[in-house]
Amino acid sequence: MAEKETNKEKNEDPQNPASPYYLHPGENPGAVLASPILDESNYHSWSRSMMRALLSKNKFKFVDGSIQEPQKSNELHDAWVRCNTMILSWITKSVSEQIAQSVIYINNAQRLWEDLKERFSKGDYFRFSDLLQEIHSIKQADRTISSYFTELKILWEELESLRPTPTCTCDVRCSCDLSTKVKDYKDTEYVICFLKGLNDQYNTVKSQILIMDPLPVINKVFSLVLQQERQQNTPNLADSRIFSLNTQSGGNWRSSSNGRGGSSRGRGRTGGRGSFTNAGKVCTFCGKENHTIDSCYFKHGFPPNFKFKDKGNTTSINTISSKAPSTQASEISRKQNKESTSNFTHEDYDHLIDMLKRAKLQSPEHSINQLVHQTTTESVSSSNLQQNQPGPHFQEDDWAC
Repeated sequence: MAEKETNKEKNEDPQNPASPYYLHPGENPGAVLASPILDESNYHSWSRSMMRALLSKNKFKFVDGSIQEPQKSNELHDAWVRCNTMILSWITKSVSEQIAQSVIYINNAQRLWEDLKERFSKGDYFRFSDLLQEIHSIKQADRTISSYFTELKILWEELESLRPTPTCTCDVRCSCDLSTKVKDYKDTEYVICFLKGLNDQYNTVKSQILIMDPLPVINKVFSLVLQQERQQNTPNLADSRIFSLNTQSGGNWRSSSNGRGGSSRGRGRTGGRGSFTNAGKVCTFCGKENHTIDSCYFKHGFPPNFKFKDKGNTTSINTISSKAPSTQASEISRKQNKESTSNFTHEDYDHLIDMLKRAKLQSPEHSINQLVHQTTTESVSSSNLQQNQPGPHFQEDDWAC
């Protein structure tokens, strides 16, 4: 008995840091303990924040009625007045200016706390209705899983503050665990609302979760969906590697090691246009296989030392065939005609005109035969002359490579 009285005296000692009457010298009456401050629509979240702040300072007993105002003759009266005034300042600094003006004349912290509760926590059925509608209609849209879940959790916690789970108040506590079952029903509703608002890309994981019995808790569901989001956002490493190789081979086609045949002629196997990397691919420019548009010679030009193969090699990847687009074939034909006509010099033209003039002086039948014979002879001579000249020659069928 004496020990209890001793402990009570210690707890009521204003100099004891464990006593609710103790005020630290650093306490400031102008401090704002709850953020955001109280307005007409956030009482429940504000009251929870304010209650935690007062509990951390060991002063909540002054607002819940545990510590009443002592008699003026009591030695603790002055300490109670100091603590009560400090709590009044904290509360008025944590509410809006309009609300603070309406409670400025309340001198008791407990009465101020109860007045705010009666004004802003009762009859808020409109807010209750709005919360239910928002929770059951919320969608993920363009938000991430984390931001979507956070917004839903804020709404759900506010709804739970308006409809707390009932607890047993019987003198003899019942064993039916009714409150636990009610909480399970609420948790199931929470999970369903979260899954229902997800985008269609999460239908697979959504179906897998809904077939579980029992349903996992909301935090576990959030973790599973978050893993699915990370997996979808992770790029395919194989595709990235192939894209990197294609880019390198397309950008360095002029080098000696990554040329059309690598280090040897023919279809190279060390990174050229005919390498295994491009096997099966079709160029979107010329329509040929085993190379891409990045390394297409018809688009970017032929290498300086490129040599055309014989006509017999019809398996080359750049051989002109019916698979090539008509526009590409027309362009190639135009280039061939231009090259063939560019072989005639001014002397050849003068000689041809002279032949035509001399043919007019002869008979029509004889002149025509002679003209054809001379033209054929000149063409053969010109062709032989070109073959004897050094350098690459481009014939009509020498497009296989």
